Amino acid sequence: MSRSSPSSSSELLRAHCAAISNEEAVLREGGGKAGHERQRKMGRLPVRERIGHLLDKDSQFFEIGLWAAYKMYEQWGKIPAAGVVTGIGNIECVSCMVIANDATVKAGAFFPQTTKKVIRAQRIAFECSLPIIYLVDSAGVFLPMQDEIFPDEDDFGRIFRNNSIISAAGIPQFAAIMGNCVAGGAYLPVLCDKILMTKGSGLYLAGPSLVKAAIGQIVDAEELGGAQMHAEISGTVDFFEKDDPSCLKRLRSLIALLPEAQEDGRARPPGAPIDTKTAKPAKSPDSVYDLISFDGQKQYDVRDLLAAVVDADSIDEYKADYGKTIVTAYARVAGRAVGIVANQRLQVRTKKEGIQMGGVIYSDSADKAARFVMDCNQTGLPIIFFQDVTGFMVGRDAEESGIIRSGAKLVNAVSNSVVPKITVVVGGSFGAGNYAMCGKAYDPRFIVAWPTARYAVMGAAQASDTVFAVLARARERDKKSSPEELEELRATVKKNYEEQTDIRYGAARGWVDAIIQPHETRDVLIRLLQYVSRPTPKARFHTGVIQV
Repeated sequence: MSRSSPSSSSELLRAHCAAISNEEAVLREGGGKAGHERQRKMGRLPVRERIGHLLDKDSQFFEIGLWAAYKMYEQWGKIPAAGVVTGIGNIECVSCMVIANDATVKAGAFFPQTTKKVIRAQRIAFECSLPIIYLVDSAGVFLPMQDEIFPDEDDFGRIFRNNSIISAAGIPQFAAIMGNCVAGGAYLPVLCDKILMTKGSGLYLAGPSLVKAAIGQIVDAEELGGAQMHAEISGTVDFFEKDDPSCLKRLRSLIALLPEAQEDGRARPPGAPIDTKTAKPAKSPDSVYDLISFDGQKQYDVRDLLAAVVDADSIDEYKADYGKTIVTAYARVAGRAVGIVANQRLQVRTKKEGIQMGGVIYSDSADKAARFVMDCNQTGLPIIFFQDVTGFMVGRDAEESGIIRSGAKLVNAVSNSVVPKITVVVGGSFGAGNYAMCGKAYDPRFIVAWPTARYAVMGAAQASDTVFAVLARARERDKKSSPEELEELRATVKKNYEEQTDIRYGAARGWVDAIIQPHETRDVLIRLLQYVSRPTPKARFHTGVIQV
């Protein structure tokens, strides 16, 4: 290998990360210039300007699901961010979840991934005890795809079920209707604690044309479900606002009434002490670009990665000389104590097993990690998982060592863990390794990924060979294929599989909450640890049956 190779590898990785960042900038434009102008003509602000007015001036916004629906519904055009913006930021120094429809994207209509994105945001808010602010501006369900949006347990109706559960848990919910709010979607604001509505907006179960078709009644939109009607006649709306700025100002004043804002929220958001000035990592966060490679083939010591993320001199490694293909450690991030479970990508040597391959989970490493997860639960430490895993070891020796039993032990421990879990996918996330290292199915409070991350049941080479063999046998049964045709089939299978392992494919489907830049990992974790460490809601006022 030439001396320039490491530098070339680093530059390739940086270029890929920059390209991902540029794509995200385009996604944030939503429906583009034409859509923004359309909003302004109606006297309304584009969704990200609304959020900008709502958040504290110095607040960062941790966006969730920006890649949702990416390249998924191309027959209907582009659906950037699934037509809804979700994320966490501070309002009056209180960390809040914001769920805001983007009316520049298909009038804010709900696609299947829109629904899943909103449900994910509600779940995060529930588990982290975050107040939720809904900025409603949506035409409702996208009717051509209603069969994929309407009926199932993770579809549209689940949103309103969640509204009710979240309310019963005592977590505040605020809804501001700032445009359309029609059909089933009208239940969302009415299930919230407080409802605001701007002049010119509409809230009704059926619009004027549907009312005419259903019962023959002719009525205009304002008379049917306008803000003034709901403020003066139906009594549904709590605050009637003249425009977007006044509505957002009112929202801020209502959030300022929450106990967190009145007590110590203005001094510091709730949670354990954060010391970002004196606590620094041992290595520059930028050093990770020289550590890993774009193709994921380069070996590296995961301790070097951790040194660029956690506080210097804070690591206490647990069972350092046992189960070496997983590193388990106690550490601090900006002063906050955490447990770390990370895949080791170096080839290691053990006295019992001899050489073990990096990124592979063996029986001893699974046993160690399971014991560590149990210990973190015993002491109440949040756990951060760093995934770069090719899967569990296979073969006769592995089976004789009880790899299935050890793997089940780790999966069981992660499944039953009650402390907050955060997962960072830095490289491969393959097969059952994804499960054992707290993949999406194992309820991490947050799961984020680097642009280098790859998701699949197995690596592209092995999987494409397997799929090709199946397809080739099927083709041979039906007709004889030339070597050229078979080679073309092999190339097509591999290309399709590699596209599916791209992290953007997974992010579009909600498998990760966000794609983050590698050098920003520490800063992101500092914020996420603040969110997961909020106190859970205490018992609140409840009533029995009320006659109305």
